[in-house]
Amino acid sequence: MTARGSGRRPAGPCRPLSVPRATIGTMTATVPPPALTARALNRATLARQSLLAREPVGVEEAVRRVVALQAQQPGSPYVALWNRVADFDPAALDAAIGGFRLVRSTLMRITLHLVHAEDYRPFRQAVEPTLRGSRLRDRRFTDTGITPDGADALLPELLAYADRSRTGEELRRRAEELWGGGSLTPAAGRMLRQYAPLWHVPSGPPWQYATSPGFVASGPAPVPTAPEAAAEGLEALARRYLAGFGPASAADLGQFGLVQRGRARAALDALVARGAAEVLAGPDGAVLYDLPGAVRPDGETPAPPRLMAMWDSTLLAYADRSRIVPDAYRRHVIRINGDVLPTLLVDGHVAGAWRPVEGGVEAAAFHPLTAGDWAGLAAEAASLGTLLADRDPRVYGRYDHWWAKGLPAAETRLLPY
Repeated sequence: MTARGSGRRPAGPCRPLSVPRATIGTMTATVPPPALTARALNRATLARQSLLAREPVGVEEAVRRVVALQAQQPGSPYVALWNRVADFDPAALDAAIGGFRLVRSTLMRITLHLVHAEDYRPFRQAVEPTLRGSRLRDRRFTDTGITPDGADALLPELLAYADRSRTGEELRRRAEELWGGGSLTPAAGRMLRQYAPLWHVPSGPPWQYATSPGFVASGPAPVPTAPEAAAEGLEALARRYLAGFGPASAADLGQFGLVQRGRARAALDALVARGAAEVLAGPDGAVLYDLPGAVRPDGETPAPPRLMAMWDSTLLAYADRSRIVPDAYRRHVIRINGDVLPTLLVDGHVAGAWRPVEGGVEAAAFHPLTAGDWAGLAAEAASLGTLLADRDPRVYGRYDHWWAKGLPAAETRLLPY
């Protein structure tokens, strides 16, 4: 599908912005590149998230490219990769999850993410202070009488117990035995389980994770709590974040990881000091960071339509979410309880929401779309129907209440499978 409107230049190759040089007398001065526009930032995100074109890569490499996939809804990683991988085979994702090459655990923003197993430990170290403060200092945990130090003391034996799949209740009872100080409430058990370095155990089709999964230790030892380990992990996460979401600010990295902005800035500045990152100017003089030589397409590069997964990371990866989500639509797709609806992406920006219904996709556009836009979305819906047919055609059916409460749709269409 061509881009909306007329007069746009055809898409050229994605290439890094070059720094022009001007000759002044016998001296050569570096002329700083112009500030990146909002559209250029949008296209950079789409390119790095494989949303300008589906990429012919395996599922494990695809997950590494996009850094992490938010995964509290078990079907969403499948829909997210269908949007990004050419000829996506859901069985390949089943196999990678079943073999623990891709793992699901509580990580960034204290939410469930699917990440490559090799990335799990540095990412977990990066968010250690956040998880420690939010889980082990939560009143639902501290009211039991267990201190953070007390949790540290029982974790090694709890992880040894989780050398094979254990239910949440089994882990709660074992932690209670190890503590020996009284009963551990279900809520406190959940706090401890979310803090502990545990992976969810795959349960099989349709989406590999059950509502109440089993848990297994990610390794024999707890994640180190020293500030130096957290800083090292955050630098690793920062580098990967820039590769998948840059150019971005310290506030953006802080939002993505739910880490203190000062920690985020220190990690980015450390990359700059080593020559592993550079500083760029964004809209309104914003200070942005990026990897040297990273792909930054022209802002007028056409962007194809997409039916984005619930909680797709691109909608949540920035402090300034207007890069993808227009401010006027934000509250309609990012709901007050934290639900993030499946969205229509048109010209690189959220233009509405969708849900699976009998026979197809119900697409609610928040503003009028062109015939070409609708044709592109209809083609996407037909492809999505093939993915869902043998899995769960009503993958997001439990969230229909948001449609019952009303969405500001300028037009609603049924796009058949």
